[in-house]
Amino acid sequence: MIEFNLEKQLFSANGLMALQVDVQIEVNSFVTIYGKSGAGKTSILRMLAGLMHPDTGYIWVNGDVWLDTKKNIDRPPQKRSIGFLFQDYALFPNMTVRQNLHFALTKGQAPQIIDDLIELVELGDLQDRKPNMLSGGQQQRVALARSLVQRPQILMLDEPLSALDIDMQHKLQQYILCLHYEYELTTILISHDLAEIIKMSDYVLAIEQGRIIKRGQPAEIFTNQRAINGGCEFVGKIIDINQQGVMFVLTILIGTDSVQVIADKDEIHQFRPGDTVFVGLTSFNPVLRKIDL
Repeated sequence: MIEFNLEKQLFSANGLMALQVDVQIEVNSFVTIYGKSGAGKTSILRMLAGLMHPDTGYIWVNGDVWLDTKKNIDRPPQKRSIGFLFQDYALFPNMTVRQNLHFALTKGQAPQIIDDLIELVELGDLQDRKPNMLSGGQQQRVALARSLVQRPQILMLDEPLSALDIDMQHKLQQYILCLHYEYELTTILISHDLAEIIKMSDYVLAIEQGRIIKRGQPAEIFTNQRAINGGCEFVGKIIDINQQGVMFVLTILIGTDSVQVIADKDEIHQFRPGDTVFVGLTSFNPVLRKIDL
């Protein structure tokens, strides 16, 4: 179990903001922190990593005390078992892919982990190239692999895919999930992409002005209802509404694919092209709910 209670006075676009969060995270779960810019999401990750100091609070990770302001305990970042991946890849430009990963090894650590990671993120043919010879998605895979070289207990991802195109985002989501399960990580993601959140997350913390206002499974957070048992669930954007007789056909974009869902005249009034919707496909009628961002 990972538990933290953190308080910090922050300066936001609207002035002084009091961040105050009390969180418990199950080991090996995939948790997303969701909220508007300036709500305090990145500050939480930075405090967990030891890159920012809270005014008061504690961080307990699997029985170890990383931080306790009352007892004057504060482990430095290098003593916290964390992998951190930002939007900025921060690769060493003068090093090859393999050398970038090798640089992250700790003293005495067996280098086999580098071969394993290169294979998992499919960089074998690129391992002798330097970053300027790689695409953005390839560089992000290198940065992701490097963040895991030391086998951290917690992987933290601060909107790592937002600068990539849709196809590459979907590919890297799969790499992240693969590594999450392969290395039995506890992963904490910051994301604004609802499709990404629902696809990847076990649990969501919705934050507003430094306070957690909702917590639960993605379907509970974004639809105010529980997940649909036994069905397929996804989030997409309505790109077209076409009337066919007394029924309406909604074309919904999901990533790079589209599906068509039937709606009747009693419910169609709430939907417009451009709306983000939650769709649950069950054995009976599809469940369609608008998501208010």
